[in-house]
Amino acid sequence: MIDVAVIIPRQYKLLSVAALLDVMETVNKNLRAAGRDDAYDITLLLPVNDLPEHHFRNYNVRSLDDGYRAQLVLVPSFTTEDISETVRQNKAFIPWIAAQYEQGAELASFCTGAFLLAATGLLDGKVATTHVDASRSFARIFPEVLLMPDKTVTQDGRIYTSGGSTSTFHLLLHLVQRHCGKELAIRMAKIFAIDMDRHNQTYFSTFHPSRNHTDDLVATAQDKIESSYHSSGTIEEMIRDIPSSRRNMVRRFKQVTGVTPIEYLQLTRIEAAKKLLEQTAQQMTEVILNTGYNDPKAFRKVFRKTVGMTPTEYREKFQVK
Repeated sequence: MIDVAVIIPRQYKLLSVAALLDVMETVNKNLRAAGRDDAYDITLLLPVNDLPEHHFRNYNVRSLDDGYRAQLVLVPSFTTEDISETVRQNKAFIPWIAAQYEQGAELASFCTGAFLLAATGLLDGKVATTHVDASRSFARIFPEVLLMPDKTVTQDGRIYTSGGSTSTFHLLLHLVQRHCGKELAIRMAKIFAIDMDRHNQTYFSTFHPSRNHTDDLVATAQDKIESSYHSSGTIEEMIRDIPSSRRNMVRRFKQVTGVTPIEYLQLTRIEAAKKLLEQTAQQMTEVILNTGYNDPKAFRKVFRKTVGMTPTEYREKFQVK
């Protein structure tokens, strides 16, 4: 039996914790029905002096200071508007997670739980993923991590990460297959209705331009791009009236938004194209022209690179009927 520690950090996402517990309990239940021993012995780890909440009282609950040693540590997702502050609030978990890893434990983070795992330094130089919409922030805070934002699941040695929300189940299936075999993993996939073959999460991304800054020059550039992206003009034409050298503009723009002006323009256009594909019956030629492109081949190339599928595939998957 594997000793599993599900950490319960401050500002955890209840849905994330519930998914972890539900899958592992279901694995144990299926094994018992087959006359076999449980695979997972689940313990919930809380910060020192934090009392367990009501819905956790049926579980074995420990605090960080009681010397518990795990073989598998699971880090759930957060519900927060300020991930850096949330990680700070949970800094007591950082040395504990690192110590468990040094003692041979496997580590797995789910969605934005990757931020707390990365704060240990254990992801430096290793591949990882997180929620696709949190990937830019993650890359900025943890530049040493080999982030793969398009992936639903990554494994690098004894460390695993998953992408946004439902990717939690894909990582759990991966762990079940590793610990209990493929047959039981397939059974769990059927019970929880999980598509085992989904490896990409890029098409779930939404471009949210950063406006939480005080750089008026960059804000002006953002306004110009967002108001004229549908024209076929170049980025130079769109921001030519801004009183700044190109080099200074690009430097400040990327520092504030995380992308260059031309990348910002492309992401804005692709996001507009996605909405047209989802919400209208416009012909593909109209979508292309209405989002500022005049070369269908170039549009399809950028769209596929950004979204992870062709425009036609995206419409078939997401169009509101």
